Amino acid sequence: MLSLLYQEGPSTKGIFRRSGSAKTFKELKEKLDSGAEVDLARESIFVTASLFKDFLRNIPGSILSSQLCDKWVSVLDQGNNEEKIKSIQRLLEHLPRANVFLLRYIFGVLHGIEMRSEENQMNAFNLAVCIAPSLLWPPVSSTPNIESEFIKKISSLVQFLIENCCRIFGDEITSLFGEI
Repeated sequence: MLSLLYQEGPSTKGIFRRSGSAKTFKELKEKLDSGAEVDLARESIFVTASLFKDFLRNIPGSILSSQLCDKWVSVLDQGNNEEKIKSIQRLLEHLPRANVFLLRYIFGVLHGIEMRSEENQMNAFNLAVCIAPSLLWPPVSSTPNIESEFIKKISSLVQFLIENCCRIFGDEITSLFGEI
């Protein structure tokens, strides 16, 4: 999925914002959940993006760890950008290695898409609004007002992560997929 999103996402207007066919999404999700072989290259990239967000939403406790939710939310309250980046890097050390590995690829894809935002209309802010709710959620449910405020904060954090991903994860995230 990430490879396809890396290849097609940068040239796709509204990637992660628009959703594909709900029927196709449901059929493919059922096939993937049953372990069946699926050729996503033959499907709409919007369905693939929806499937990927769904995959992220189904990671128990979220990829950024709901247990660290308060710490993630407070990152942007830190001083300058360097302090924020160091704080993020410290938080990443508390995540399982598999999560950090996947996050590097996710932000590699998002960075590639953001670099061509003139073409696809998905700048860091727009990408963050679309993907942030799939990356982190609070450990307990709350009122709609509190949840709305939380989503705004997490979206700002994800925007910061996209804009600073090379400094956070290393410059090599721009070449994780090699020359496709």
